[in-house]
This record gives sequence, structure tokens and C-alpha cells, in this order.
Amino acid sequence: MKEINNFEEYLKYELNYSDYTIKEYILHVKDFLKYLENNKINYLNINKEDIIKYLKYLDNEKLSNRSIGTILSSLRCFYNYLLDNGFVKVNIFKLISNPKMDKKLPNFLSYEDLQKILDSITDKDVLSLRNKMIIELLYATGIRVSELINIKISDIDFNNKTIKVMGKGKKERIVFFGDYALDAINIYLKNNPYNNEYLVLNSKGEKITVRGVELIIEKISKMACINNNAHPHTFRHTFATHMLNNGCPLKSVQEYLGHSSLSSTEVYTHITNDYIKEEYLKNIPRK
Repeated sequence: MKEINNFEEYLKYELNYSDYTIKEYILHVKDFLKYLENNKINYLNINKEDIIKYLKYLDNEKLSNRSIGTILSSLRCFYNYLLDNGFVKVNIFKLISNPKMDKKLPNFLSYEDLQKILDSITDKDVLSLRNKMIIELLYATGIRVSELINIKISDIDFNNKTIKVMGKGKKERIVFFGDYALDAINIYLKNNPYNNEYLVLNSKGEKITVRGVELIIEKISKMACINNNAHPHTFRHTFATHMLNNGCPLKSVQEYLGHSSLSSTEVYTHITNDYIKEEYLKNIPRK
């Protein structure tokens, strides 16, 4: 469908969305158009009732409120594109509010579990050195896995221990790292036989994918035998939680994570408060 291709270019060149977001938006739009086709509804002539029926259909498919909200955002963006280009006279999705988000706190690691994960990487081959570097970097910087895989060696300032990363919406920011991560990077680069501008490579010496990192984290977490289903984003959550637990201001954590809104960062205060309460009950002599 021509409009899908044009919408994809609109997301890429006008909105500067990441490849991952574009892929997700296109998938949501295609699913919606397929639903309309099956129900003999013209996508250029839908009404509020059509959307409500679609939301009921998604609910019956057991999708979470968060997933449904993401789908609505994708479709709202698609109909904005159609509106801007004169295909429709109104973006009907602007009349539909996102469902209330499920209250779900981010999954994070204790420092003990983090250490178990690092200690489980005992081999000294180049892939093991790479894996240890991945863990150290994800924890030290709080970056997204999509940001990690796009780091070029030239983005790293080894003297000041900073990395230039490209975040969501093509927003560039500087992240910091410590001596553990610095050592892991240097040891990996010293033993890496491949000549590539990107830092994190797969077994063939090519830029690694998001899925590649996910599989590495899954494997290492199982080897470490921790009671936590860790994934790459777990280390971002862990970074934020540990920073707040150790007294870092919320506004600073927001900057480190690259959140455009403070509300996105505030979810970690719930974790921190729970942690403080747990420590209080554990240590107070008179409960």
C-alpha cells in the first residue's frame, strides 16, 4: 500500500523516529488496516464507534492497557499524517484517550545480583570480554540497548570517561561511566581482532543487533542463577534505582536517562520508597 510506504518515510525523515519505533508503528497500522478490511470498513471513512469496537477487539485479545496505548499512539500518528496530506478532514483518534496505564514497577537488580551476573562471566575469550563490557556499560550509564549498539569507538572519550549517545528522537546526550566500565572497554578492545567503527560486535565482527544483546543477557542471567528474569532494560532500571537510593537528585537521573519528561523518571521513586521501607523494617529494633 502506497500510503504505508509514504507514512514510513514521514516517520523517518520528518519525525526522525528510530528504526525500532518506525517498525512498531508500521506493524500497528497494518494490523488496524487488516481489521478494517476484514470488517469491510474504509480506513478513510471511520468514526468513533469503529475505533471503540477495535479497542474491544484488542481487549478481547488480552492486550495490556500499555500495549493498547502504544497502538493508539501509532494510529493517532498515522491519521495525523493522513490529515496533513488531505486524505481525511479530521483525526478521529484525537477524540480517543489512551486507557489508564497498568501500575507496573520497573524490574531491577540488587547490587548482589549484579555482582553474581558479572562473576558468572569467567571465560577470557573475546566474546566473554565483550559480554562483560556490555553488562558494565549498561549498568554504568543507564543507556538503552538501542543506544548501546550504535556506540562508535570515536564516540568514547577515554580520558573524561564519557560517551556521546543518540537517544530517542535523534537527541544527542553525554553519559558518564566509571573505572570498571573503562577497564572492561579497554580489555575488550585490546583483544578484539576485528576492525570496525562500532564498539559492540557480534561473533562475525559486525555491528550487533538489539536481539543479539537480548539473547546474551538471557544466557548470562541463567548462568548466574539469579531469581530475576533480567533483560537489557533491567540494567537501565537498576542504574536509575541505585542512583536514587544513593541520594542522586531525581532531576539529574532524568538527564542521565535522557527522559524528556520528569514523570517518566518518577516511577523509580516508588521503587526507592519501597526499598527504604524494607530497610527500615529490617533494621529498626522496635517495630
